[in-house]
Amino acid sequence: MTETLESIAQAMVAPGKGILAADESSGTIKKRFDAIKVESTEENRRDYRELLFRTEEAMKNHISGVILYDETIRQKAKDGTPLVDLIKKAGSIPGIKVDAGAKPMPGFPGETVTEGLDGLRERLAEYYDLGARFAKWRAVIDIASGIPTTACIEANAEALARYAALCQEAKIVPIVEPEVLMDGDHTADRCFEVTEATLRAVFNRLALHNVNLEGTILKPNMIVSGKKCPKQAGVEEVAEKTIACFKRVVPAAIPGIVFLSGGQSDEDATAHLNAMNAIGGFPWKMSFSYGRALQAAPQKAWAGKPENVPAAQQAFLHRAKMNGLAALGDWESKLEKAA
Repeated sequence: MTETLESIAQAMVAPGKGILAADESSGTIKKRFDAIKVESTEENRRDYRELLFRTEEAMKNHISGVILYDETIRQKAKDGTPLVDLIKKAGSIPGIKVDAGAKPMPGFPGETVTEGLDGLRERLAEYYDLGARFAKWRAVIDIASGIPTTACIEANAEALARYAALCQEAKIVPIVEPEVLMDGDHTADRCFEVTEATLRAVFNRLALHNVNLEGTILKPNMIVSGKKCPKQAGVEEVAEKTIACFKRVVPAAIPGIVFLSGGQSDEDATAHLNAMNAIGGFPWKMSFSYGRALQAAPQKAWAGKPENVPAAQQAFLHRAKMNGLAALGDWESKLEKAA
């Protein structure tokens, strides 16, 4: 069968499956490893990710794709097998993070624009040869007094659209990730307003750059209250507001929406996704692209010790299974307790 952007995008949102975000930068994975008192060496990073990719039941049944970091896409397992081949063997699709991070936006205090377009065409060609069939680019939109500005939203939307067009030229499906952060004290309604404006700008720019929506995946935030907001939106409210917001601005041509967990607890991220799928009535598949919400439990169980690998794999399988059920609207909190 010929691989097309559309067929890859559909496989990425296969029913009951989602994406493992294993693309932490060297700085981020060091923080995660520090928390479990493990030194962040190349070998330890490789061993940890290898244990995830070798969790056969989780990978085969619940993980459609894995976002990798530049180091990881080039690494080999202990037995010499490229990590990319382990992912493919498990029936999952290898992907790659290609942005160079959010950098301060000149003239706009407190706001950032994501860099990494220079040389991207050449890097995408190399990543395709290394086995990547989708990519990810994250834009960061913060909510605070006087921000985000239209300039910040538009600059990030333009970069996302240029990245997406370059991906499709390279036969790689773009994951477009405009993340409205949940760090402030804003209400869920304010999150709705900013997310709607951001997504509107992103889809306008994607259209201007002739990006094929059927071969594109959206990775957004959910409509949640800021962490410091005294009144937190409940599970049903988050689900209803997220669906309502996306119905206004996300074209039906997009095959799927894979949510980021964005600082939510493991169980909240699962409960919110499940509530949306239980409500239903939208044109896209709604699934997950979680990093910390899939990995916090296995990292803690592993703690850098080879003898803990089976326990870590069990913890990863549990989180993958719970989120796979949530992607179908079949998760219940009692399933968490039964584990």
